Amino acid sequence: MLIIENKIIDEAVLSEKFVCDLAKCKGACCVEGESGAPLEIDELIELENIFEEIKPYLTKEGIQAIEKQGHFVLDKVDRRYKTPLIKKGPCAYIQYDKGIAQCGIENAWKAGATAFRKPISCHLYPIRIQREASFESLEYETWEICSPACSLGEALKVPVYQFLKEPIIRKYGESFFAALDYAFSKKNK
Repeated sequence: MLIIENKIIDEAVLSEKFVCDLAKCKGACCVEGESGAPLEIDELIELENIFEEIKPYLTKEGIQAIEKQGHFVLDKVDRRYKTPLIKKGPCAYIQYDKGIAQCGIENAWKAGATAFRKPISCHLYPIRIQREASFESLEYETWEICSPACSLGEALKVPVYQFLKEPIIRKYGESFFAALDYAFSKKNK
């Protein structure tokens, strides 16, 4: 266990290797699972505000699911807000390109249609944030569908935290990432 800025970091964030391999997994993390992506409170308003801008980047079924369920749903199991799903399957904010699931929100961002990139939980995946009263923990989540990413990360020798540099900095800032980098270098001397 590592503690940086009142955050507990799973050692696997530094030791495990990971690089998304969309050609092999086909974006399965946006399709599989029992619930949508966890959302931060400020993201709830953001999703409502940008819906018209991102609509052209969503599937017809996704738009229908959002219009029926809302821009976000409250998960009855863990009491967290999450993205809605299409018929208990893919995320409603999904889009497909050549058979690969992609984030329609992120595609809208890439096209300049919105300043919001995508939910931070998606951007940080496979790191999951768990919140307690006075701290957060960053946990590395393993899932069979990501085995191609683990294999590619191992082949390229890229630790999880380095693969996720941009979203870690987006969420916690440059100094937090620098502290992770320092911890990694000390651990691997």
